[in-house]
Amino acid sequence: MTMTEISSVRAIVWQSHCLKLLDQRRLPREQIWFECQTTTHVVDAIRSMVVRGAPAIGIAAAYGVVLAAYAHRDQPVAQAQILLVNVMDQLAEARPTAVNLMWALAQMREVLFSENILNASVDWICQLEQKAKAIHQADYDDNFRMAELGAQWLAAHVPQGKKALTHCNTGALATAGYGTALGVIRTAFQKNIISGVYVDETRPWLQGTRLTAWELQQEKIPFEVIVDSAAASILRQGQVSCVLVGADRIAKNGDVVNKIGTYALAIAARYHQIKLMVVAPTSTLDLTLNSGVEIPIETREGSEILAWRGEWLAPEYAQAYNPVFDMTPAELIDVIVTERGVIENPAAQGICF
Repeated sequence: MTMTEISSVRAIVWQSHCLKLLDQRRLPREQIWFECQTTTHVVDAIRSMVVRGAPAIGIAAAYGVVLAAYAHRDQPVAQAQILLVNVMDQLAEARPTAVNLMWALAQMREVLFSENILNASVDWICQLEQKAKAIHQADYDDNFRMAELGAQWLAAHVPQGKKALTHCNTGALATAGYGTALGVIRTAFQKNIISGVYVDETRPWLQGTRLTAWELQQEKIPFEVIVDSAAASILRQGQVSCVLVGADRIAKNGDVVNKIGTYALAIAARYHQIKLMVVAPTSTLDLTLNSGVEIPIETREGSEILAWRGEWLAPEYAQAYNPVFDMTPAELIDVIVTERGVIENPAAQGICF
């Protein structure tokens, strides 16, 4: 399947040596494309959340390396390699929690120092560009594989015809297209496994209200937006059959780091005996870490909590603590779905295939 067949939203476009990103800060009011002509533009786009979602960040970073390659095309290969390693370090620092970013950069580094390039037997810039495109296409294909696997698991393990509940945005905007957890929701709805979706607003950036709701509206899937703190009460009412979330990093033991609020949702789901599914590509796995406590949790500026769209809401001089992610222990997770297969009860077996 090629990306020209995308039927849903497309947020990443590589065209004529330019990376175009659908600016997710402006949605849903405006659909503005942020054009990246340089690696600095890509770093800024990642840091400022023009592009967000672990898979999408990784794809953007891969193209950022290609932009740097074109900028240094006149340099000897050995010199360009040194310069591009520095560029990769800058990209890696842009969002330290999302392991897909590090994974994509590792893929690009492997090409950059491949034997063919060291021997000058191939066009090194062309090789890097082809690799970035391959990373982009593979994520798109993986989304559909995960959607089918996830929907099959839900059909066998949860009551049919109830609603799903999801947190943050895990759709086409966060990936190459279709989505991780939201991809499963799309397919599950098409197969009548679920009847609609409760969408956590997802503070403080409101990715649920602004982005997930917008994507579901494009797909004509019934949804209702709820404040994050209403989720536990709604789970208690018995209208939800499953909770689906994505991940920014998954440790070897199955612990999951995801958007802040996921941990509280997992606790509520377990208490009410509702299945919690995590959907993420294998590029999100970090098998170098034994548990989630080793995963760095990014914090951002307090103004994201204390103000909204430039209007200050809190008392003057108020301070804020603003972690972007939290860690959900594996024992609260029923199943992890990747493109390579389904891992049930990850607390018992960890990540294995």
